[in-house]
Amino acid sequence: MTRMRAVDAIVQILIKEGATEAFGLPGAAINPLYSAMRAHGGIRHTLARHVEGASHMADGYSRTGDGRIGVCLGTSGPAGTDMITGLYAAIADSIPMLCITGQAPVAKLDKEDFQAVDIAAIAKPVTKFAKTVLEAGQVPGAFQTAFQVMRQGRPGPVLIDLPFDVQMTEIEFDIDTYEPLPIAKPAATRAQAEKVLDLLTAAEHPLIISGGGVINAGASERLVELAELLGVPVVPTLMGWGSIADDHPLAAGMVGIQTSQRYGNANFLQSDFVLGIGNRWANRHTGGLDLYRRGRTFVHVDIEPTQIGRVFAPDYSVVSDAGLFLDAILEVARERQAAGILPSYLGWAEDCRIRKATLQRKTNFDNVPMKPHRVYQEMVLAFPRETTYVTTIGLSQIAGAQLLHVYGPRKWINAGQAGPLGWTGPAALGVVRGKPGEPVVALSGDYDFQFMIEELAVGAQHKLPYIHVVVNNSYLGLIRQSQRGFEMDFEVSLAFDNVNTPYDAHSVAHGYGVDHVKVAEGLGCKALRVERPEDLPAAFAEAERLKAQFQVPVVVEVILERVTNIAMGTELDNMVEFEDLAEKGEDAPAAVYALVD
Repeated sequence: MTRMRAVDAIVQILIKEGATEAFGLPGAAINPLYSAMRAHGGIRHTLARHVEGASHMADGYSRTGDGRIGVCLGTSGPAGTDMITGLYAAIADSIPMLCITGQAPVAKLDKEDFQAVDIAAIAKPVTKFAKTVLEAGQVPGAFQTAFQVMRQGRPGPVLIDLPFDVQMTEIEFDIDTYEPLPIAKPAATRAQAEKVLDLLTAAEHPLIISGGGVINAGASERLVELAELLGVPVVPTLMGWGSIADDHPLAAGMVGIQTSQRYGNANFLQSDFVLGIGNRWANRHTGGLDLYRRGRTFVHVDIEPTQIGRVFAPDYSVVSDAGLFLDAILEVARERQAAGILPSYLGWAEDCRIRKATLQRKTNFDNVPMKPHRVYQEMVLAFPRETTYVTTIGLSQIAGAQLLHVYGPRKWINAGQAGPLGWTGPAALGVVRGKPGEPVVALSGDYDFQFMIEELAVGAQHKLPYIHVVVNNSYLGLIRQSQRGFEMDFEVSLAFDNVNTPYDAHSVAHGYGVDHVKVAEGLGCKALRVERPEDLPAAFAEAERLKAQFQVPVVVEVILERVTNIAMGTELDNMVEFEDLAEKGEDAPAAVYALVD
């Protein structure tokens, strides 16, 4: 056996477990681990400007590929508490992430020592596993358990807290005989697959709901194969967006009271059977449950038993990994196809496709200041098919989900359930780490962008190029829209006359407050401002050129009209459309299908 410090064993374990991408900030209580990383090599570290930013970077990195685990590092005390929002965002969306904090020496833990806080207790509600390791000999086992917990069942984040003296203590450790713990995955049985297929094929208008669990399982291709074999349309959830390409003939659109297409809701309301795979029945997807469930049979497949019946009781359920369920039902479906006993859903699928080519929102507005719809139209036309979009909550996310297009799994990276403002920028940096050389476009409103704006410097320092589209209406737009029900517009305006921005008679950006271009440039990035819709294509092309030349983040700030209300409602049949709808092809030139007049 070999004697080494516990931190030297940790670095070797991280490498063997495949967790070699770290984001964080060193500090006195975590310096031993940093010394081990420096001595050993093999782990790439990205220095963040804020520990919360580092946690979002690690989260973003984890979302870029099957089985990836980003690592977030920080010192004792406030570094750990800064990670809590990142842990919440990760556990809410079933994302594996490893947070490691330093801690005061064991003997000081109950003495109110400097920056000594019980971070494991604080983190427990937003992690699958949180532990302060009090004995150095338990370090390898703690990490072995943490990796197993992160990967098993519904994935999620963990936190390991390491007192300074535990890190420095020598232990006996042999990395050559260390092995990751096995990962158990529940699998659908043949009988369950047959039962589900029996229920589906008894329906006239079946739909498949594809959730984030399909993407987590790396099962998007199998999902599409099942849809094509059965001829059944697919509705992706916001977390499952990309599991089937938007332009696939069987992609029926997203459903919901915010992030949805008109045709998606219309298709769902005509269905009589719903097979949900790896989804949560989130309230932004379902709206009111009475309408959502009325006249439909529901089957729910999920890897986590406690998810079954959590929102409503399905008519039938299967506890299974999404990929293993798809394997089982594909086997049965292929046999029935060969026997010629599968029903045809060509007519139903064509009805859904016609709605997709008919029920569209207008995007081709020429207003100055701009309507956001035009921005998303030009983004679709400007950015390549393989683009990965990154965003969090806000009117920008809601409108983006209504109007952008996604063509593959892990091409829409989004803080879905928690939706913390400020997540987008640092998460995009983590995505660039995970997708080097691939086109990455972040989308923020001005308030999301101002949260954690300092992390742009990380992209400049570490040469992490991406394009960040900032739609600026100088408002907390989603909150302002939600205040309409209270007949108020209170404490949601970010507008002011910036004393450093001289009046320009040719500009419409007067009184918009923060000069995002100057701030971005001050942080080492490139930035452009666009005020007229006809200038968007050239601005996006210039952003691509600057990104390639300088290898830094490029901010494209678009000045919007101050007040825009984005379509949303309380029920799937009660969506309020605040803008004109598309009536002819030129109203929606970036739509998946040309408008059928």
